[in-house]
Amino acid sequence: MYYNLKTKEIINEKQSLSLNFLYNTILGRLALKIACTQLVANSYAKYMNSKLSKHKIKKFIKNNNIDMSEYKETSYKSFNDFFMREIKKDKRIINDGLISVCDSKLSVYKINECTSFKIKNSIYTVEELIQDKCSNYEYALVFRLCVDDYHHYVFPDNGSVIKSKYIKGILHTVQPIAFKKNKVFTENSRCVTYLNCDNLGNVCYIEVGAMMVGKIVNEKKENFKKGEEKGHFEFGGSTIILLIEKGKVKINKTILENTKNNIETIVKLGDYIGG
Repeated sequence: MYYNLKTKEIINEKQSLSLNFLYNTILGRLALKIACTQLVANSYAKYMNSKLSKHKIKKFIKNNNIDMSEYKETSYKSFNDFFMREIKKDKRIINDGLISVCDSKLSVYKINECTSFKIKNSIYTVEELIQDKCSNYEYALVFRLCVDDYHHYVFPDNGSVIKSKYIKGILHTVQPIAFKKNKVFTENSRCVTYLNCDNLGNVCYIEVGAMMVGKIVNEKKENFKKGEEKGHFEFGGSTIILLIEKGKVKINKTILENTKNNIETIVKLGDYIGG
């Protein structure tokens, strides 16, 4: 279920029949082992970057009710070209305080003294997530992007990049159905970037690849401004996780309460989510 902060409505998401087959049947799980490989993702990405994929655009817009008036008008060369479409500047406002770094469905988890947090049926530790020694983090912000979301993401504050690394893995879907039996965020491929921010202190910014995502594309920056683009995902749903240092922010209480009740909160890039 999703909660819309602006309309205060709860929306029920329909489960994909294809994902139900892949994760809940024996034959589907056999097919899943192939579908989750980087080789399959790269092959599919080549198709999505070709002219042959252009025919998928109109149907995708209609099926997902995408408001194209929000995006810059252009002629798309492929489906992936459309998927990486750029939004008009006035359609996303960067607010004060802690902002959403992307359009997504947001959940926020408190990191306990053992540096672990629970998502659905899985316990995650910070060290296994980033494959590094754990710093003094208080919250894990999980931004889950669906295929119809705007797939560009930004920096949460002014600051500088300390270092970054890529962790190889497989490519599960980031739909909730996969969380029941898989530790998705520590099994999937991901990029980890350590940031030194003016107001948020030390932030760990993690992009998690997902099923059929060809690429995580990050800008090469040493210094950055709040709201400046950090990168984008190519085709597919994806996830961004922010690890926030202790004592730096207070998260919107509604978002925290929603997470406890297994309800994701719909947010747009630049929305205020804490201060």
